[in-house]
Amino acid sequence: MRIDLRDRSPVLGDPYTLPAETRAARARWGVALVTMPFASAYWPSMQLGLLGPIATSHGFPTEILHLNLEFAHQLGVDAYQVLAQQRERALGDWLFSTAAFGPAAPDPHGQMPRQLANDIAPVLAQLGLSISELLEVRDRQVPAYLEAQLNAVEWDRFRVVGFTSTFQQNVASIALASMLKRRHPHLVTVFGGANFDGTMGIEYVRAIDCIDYAVTGEADRSFSQLLISLVDGQDPSQVPGVLARDGGQVVGAADRPFEDMDELPVPDYSDYFSRAERLGISRVGGRREATVPFESARGCWWGAKSHCTFCGLNGETMAFRSKSPGRVAAELAELARRNRTFDFQAVDNILDRSYLDELLPQLVADGSTYRLFYEVKANLTRGEVRALRESGVRMIQPGIESLSSHVLRLMRKGVRASTNVNLLKWACYYGLDVGWNMLWGFPGEQTEDYDAVAALMPQLIHLQPPVSATRIRLERFSPLFEDPETFPLAWRRPEASYRYIYPEHVDLEKAAYFFEYVLQDTLPSSVYAETVDRVDEWRLAWAGETRPSLTRWAAPGFIQIDDHRHPDTFGTYTFTDPLAAIYRACDDAPATACDVKERLGLDRELDEVEATLEEFCSRGLMMRDGNLFLSLAIPATGGLSPDAPWPQAL
Repeated sequence: MRIDLRDRSPVLGDPYTLPAETRAARARWGVALVTMPFASAYWPSMQLGLLGPIATSHGFPTEILHLNLEFAHQLGVDAYQVLAQQRERALGDWLFSTAAFGPAAPDPHGQMPRQLANDIAPVLAQLGLSISELLEVRDRQVPAYLEAQLNAVEWDRFRVVGFTSTFQQNVASIALASMLKRRHPHLVTVFGGANFDGTMGIEYVRAIDCIDYAVTGEADRSFSQLLISLVDGQDPSQVPGVLARDGGQVVGAADRPFEDMDELPVPDYSDYFSRAERLGISRVGGRREATVPFESARGCWWGAKSHCTFCGLNGETMAFRSKSPGRVAAELAELARRNRTFDFQAVDNILDRSYLDELLPQLVADGSTYRLFYEVKANLTRGEVRALRESGVRMIQPGIESLSSHVLRLMRKGVRASTNVNLLKWACYYGLDVGWNMLWGFPGEQTEDYDAVAALMPQLIHLQPPVSATRIRLERFSPLFEDPETFPLAWRRPEASYRYIYPEHVDLEKAAYFFEYVLQDTLPSSVYAETVDRVDEWRLAWAGETRPSLTRWAAPGFIQIDDHRHPDTFGTYTFTDPLAAIYRACDDAPATACDVKERLGLDRELDEVEATLEEFCSRGLMMRDGNLFLSLAIPATGGLSPDAPWPQAL
């Protein structure tokens, strides 16, 4: 019979209420929680920061080990971060493949950098390494690093070693786990993290001998129950959320998503900071220049309603859950006191909209001076953007993805192009940094969509450009992957680098997260060439000494717009009422011609109002998005002045 965790203890236990015999038994089961390359060197593991206190609260002596920092120090933090930020062509995983799989490793002669040179050569250029030097890292530095970790930690003190694995942490974790199992056979290894969601976790447990158990899905309850089952001599695979091998099969299934977010502990990041400071990765003393992750919500309230077609996040845990505003405020304060830092990055997929009315005003009332990052939906109003800025949010990731309303509908984003531009406009005004990407390659796109986008972008050059512009990836769990009837594929296969990393006995169709593909009913790459050129020009303009600007000055009945977007067309436009009033009527948010007429009480025909709006568009001072019009100039004064730039680590 499987254990029903709903009838078990809360996520946090109290070891002092346990019988002495139970307390003593658990005290003999020391737990090491490990994060391996290539997690970022610039912030701690939030997953382990949560599981450490949870395991400790149930009576298990637990240590968190950010061993990724040791490799970052050995390799050089800048080079390490280049590898950590890769998603396609998993070069970081490849570096640990021969150490992890020995004779079964599929690329002993180091062919991947040559065979996939188009993608890997730019990474090598960033690293400043030749292929032979990269092989030196794989064949000498990686084994030296792993041997050093085997000797530096007293592994005999532990009974269980847990590895968290997301993106390119899998193979380094497998490499160390394999060596630990050979040298310390008594150790029980447990893997978890996003790489073990769904069929991926099942396949890795089936195929990789050094993985004793895996937690699939959220581990807040299941990990401590797994530990308890080990101590009590029960079968851990009976715990919901725990996977294990049983003969040639894998048994177990995901647990239901964790619900009461306020039950979770404040994460413990003490090992990260002590280790980072010892290695010179984080400054010692004073206010720490480090970004600390925090979690205020899980899942995605928009995805639960309308799953964006390309998004593979959340796996099987899309249901949205959030902490109470008071708990979030208290947790931020505690994290600031413990870690001597005021820079925080929310790991949430999307901001809980209730925080706009409850949490943000509380942070202002508390007099907090944090610098916060949040992922948000792009349909924020001007007032909401201001509220974010006043409460300490300095950077947002709004999931803009496109400047075409038609393409956004194909993505199921629930916004229009003018919504996205409006957010960019007010973020610029209030001094928020915006991280966004432009994506293309969706079934049903039209050439006209990208003709219009290419024509629009030069008018937006005074707003923050995208970080990148690229064809969509095919990710497991996304609707593009999971729903071939709606999104038919000509073909699909695991991304090419996997076959250079994992042995033949690993079924990559089940284990891979990224896939190569050709979708039906899509446009050829040549259609996007002009869009790519405009993005490059936009980014180049923002990299110059003087950024482009489109500035609106105003007095009652009168506006003046200074257009400094393009040096060859610098100029000034002057408008008096009613033109000035019409322009300002489309300032705060996109508006229709009917909205403008009614708002201003204009004694004009609707066609005349629309013609006036079209004239503003023809001069590049407004954009038209179907029946909506949006003024593009940014008010000259009144915004909140931006403070110091966001930390480089983010």
